[in-house]
Amino acid sequence: MPLTPLDIHNKEFSTGFRGYNVDEVNEFLDQVIKDFELLIKEKKELEERIAILNERVDHYKSLEENLSKSILVAQETAEDVKSNARKEAQLILKEAEKNADRIVNEALAKSRKIAIEIEELKKRASVYRMRFRTLLEAQLEMLEQGAWDDIEQADSAVAVE
Repeated sequence: MPLTPLDIHNKEFSTGFRGYNVDEVNEFLDQVIKDFELLIKEKKELEERIAILNERVDHYKSLEENLSKSILVAQETAEDVKSNARKEAQLILKEAEKNADRIVNEALAKSRKIAIEIEELKKRASVYRMRFRTLLEAQLEMLEQGAWDDIEQADSAVAVE
């Protein structure tokens, strides 16, 4: 645990024959030296980090200024684009109104044609289902006649021999 200034201030050394115990004093000074070296190293790292962060702040301030200028230019450009878009929209709207009747009539004709095709497909599907059902019923009838049992018995007899 690092020493505090109070620890250093309150430290008492036991006295020996010639004064303080030299080993205790040296040990305590070694601990003080280690702690202060650690503090100096941390201070240096923090100062380097502050320098890096200050560079970043300066960079971001520069970016902010550039972005502010860009935003102003973009706003002016947006106003011009809006004005041109309004004019173009009015022209497109007039043209669309002219073509609307033609498109609606074509769509109605196509929808009638599609409705007729749908009815035709429904009829075809119904005929297909009936034919398929007839085919399945014929196949089931063949299975139920018992001819398969004779084939299986003959196959078993061949396998035994």
